[in-house]
Parts: sequence; C-alpha cells; structure tokens
Amino acid sequence: MTGSEESPSFRLAYVPGVTPAKWVKTWNERLPDVPLALVPVPAAEAPGVLRAGEADAGLVRLPVDRTFFSAIPLYTETTVVVVPKDHLITAVDEITLADLADEVLFHPLDDVFDWDSPPGEPAFERPATTPDAIELVAANVGLLVVPQSLARLYHRKDLTYRPVTDAPQSSVALSWPEEATTDLVEDFIGIVRGRTVNSTRGRAKPPAEQQRKSSEDARRKQQPKSPGRTPRARTTGSKPTPKRGKPRRRS
Repeated sequence: MTGSEESPSFRLAYVPGVTPAKWVKTWNERLPDVPLALVPVPAAEAPGVLRAGEADAGLVRLPVDRTFFSAIPLYTETTVVVVPKDHLITAVDEITLADLADEVLFHPLDDVFDWDSPPGEPAFERPATTPDAIELVAANVGLLVVPQSLARLYHRKDLTYRPVTDAPQSSVALSWPEEATTDLVEDFIGIVRGRTVNSTRGRAKPPAEQQRKSSEDARRKQQPKSPGRTPRARTTGSKPTPKRGKPRRRS
C-alpha cells in the first residue's frame, strides 16, 4: 500500500552503492504533495522488504525472482579490486582475474557476486559484511573484488582500486512486486526511464499541473485577438466603382 487516499506516500528501498538522489529530485519536482521516503536495506534483504510490503519499490541488485517481481534493469557496474595504495597492482590501469590467482581474496557473506568459483587464494575466514572485508584489506591481509560503487562508498585514504576486466558484473534494477503495480509505482517507472511529464506513456499530469495548464489555456482563449490590417481593394484595368451616396436633386 502507498498510504491512504488522504495522505499518499511512496517508499523506495535502495541497496548499498545505489544513489537515488537524481530520481528523488525529479519526484519531488513532479509530485511535491506525495512524500518519498527512502528505505536503505542490505542487498540480501531487499527482496524480503519488498515481499513484506515494507517498501513500494526498490533499487536492487539483480537477479530477482521474476515469478514474483517485475524489474527494469537500469545499469551495469564496473567490477574493481580494492587494494592498499602501496600494492603492486596499482602500477597498472586494469587487471584480469588471472592477475589475482596468487592473491588472498576476501569473499564476504554479503558478496553481491554469484561466483561459480571465487578467484584467488581463499582467506582464513569469510567476513560478515563488505565493510568488514574493507577493514581487512586496509590491514594488508588480502584483497576484495566489488562493484565500483561499493569501493567508492567504503572509500579509505589508504586504499584504492583497479578495474577487473573479465570479472562478473553487478546490475542494478528498479524492482517491485508485480501484483502491486500502483499508480505511484508507474510514476517512478516513468522517472527512471527518463519520460517527460507530457509523455503519452506516463501517467496523467498531477492535479496541480493539470489545473495550471487549464488556467493558462483559459486565459489564452480570453485574450482578444489583435486587429489585423484592412485588406486593400484589388485594382483591375476597369474604372473604379463610384462611391454610393445620396443623389443630388435636379434644379
């Protein structure tokens, strides 16, 4: 549910690394009377939050259960390896998984990649979270492969990262329960797809916008038309027609 008719609202879940600010800004411009509440959730918990109705839609990482959820893929991230700034990998601009074969790589329990076989040497333990793994990389006991947005989110001055060209990638999508496709969900779909307010594929304009447009149209119709020029009589080769007037009396 998106709230009562008297006080509608929209709840948007989002996972770490996703930045919804630009879409939220557009929402606030188009639907200023409908508050948008952001619900930060761990990536693994996002499907449960949506299933439970604790958010109306979510910016999540694929894959999702397509038998229950609808999803619109938005973008795919570059995969990077997080390393200490003095690591040998920093000497190159990008690497491959083969370059990590002899490195200890952390595979946190909240890893967003569905590895068939994690690369590198296994770590002594699996950190509980990605931030925990970042701390271990800073301690110079291993490396971590993550989407670039997570490397930026958990940035530290003593760490950096390099792209891994052949690693799995993580895609971000807008997702929601298919049976709960409300008007407000449709509004947000239009925003993330870049539709304009006047798009025929989107919903109708908000009431305030409709009223403003109707008022403008009404004012335009009431404005008097500017007088045009009186057309000149066309001349021909014949004599001009004499003006009609009151006939003179004969004396």
